[in-house]
Amino acid sequence: MSRILVVEDESAIAELISINLRHAGFEVTLASSADQAQLEVDRVLPELVVLDWMLPGQTGLALARQWRSQPRTKELPIIMLTARAEETDKVSGLDAGADDYLTKPFSTNELLARIRAVLRRKAPEALDAVVEVGGLSLDPGTRRVSREGVEVKLGPTEFRLLHFFMTHPERVHSRSQLLDRVWGDHVFIEERTVDVHVKRLREALEKVQCQRMIETVRGAGYRLTQQQNALTA
Repeated sequence: MSRILVVEDESAIAELISINLRHAGFEVTLASSADQAQLEVDRVLPELVVLDWMLPGQTGLALARQWRSQPRTKELPIIMLTARAEETDKVSGLDAGADDYLTKPFSTNELLARIRAVLRRKAPEALDAVVEVGGLSLDPGTRRVSREGVEVKLGPTEFRLLHFFMTHPERVHSRSQLLDRVWGDHVFIEERTVDVHVKRLREALEKVQCQRMIETVRGAGYRLTQQQNALTA
């Protein structure tokens, strides 16, 4: 379930957004100030932030700039949702680092569509769409992985790991990056734990001759490739 942080100081609007997001299958956390939002981001990095401009204390605009300047949050998807509707405001919001900008009053259906669009671009693993790579199919909704009708049995961690690989194919991911994106950056475990779960994933994929899709890039990490001629040592 994808985590969405809603930063909004008007409780009625925050609750409206929260109800609709939860109904759409998202996990929602609410923050009514920039300080509270920062605490939530420090605790657990969400998949996306819906951010108001006018907040008690620090503005949403300043908060977006702050997040973009920090390595941990520089890629955090942000949608600004604000009553500031002038063209100069929109330009300022986007220049500050927002991935999208929606003005109030707003349609909850449009907000949901924009959230899904931003996640497709920046965090496709957060969506529940079926993913197919090299004949391998993964369905997050049913938690099934298969190839040509043959089902692959995976544990929860191996399933999340494969989902991340399949939604980011042909990219090299370091062990620390995989820990952050698959286990969660608030979980503190040894980087070598990744090797153990990659080994288990490869062993499970042997059933459908897809184990070589998980490639070891020496000195860098792992990647999923559609070409099954990779080294697995």
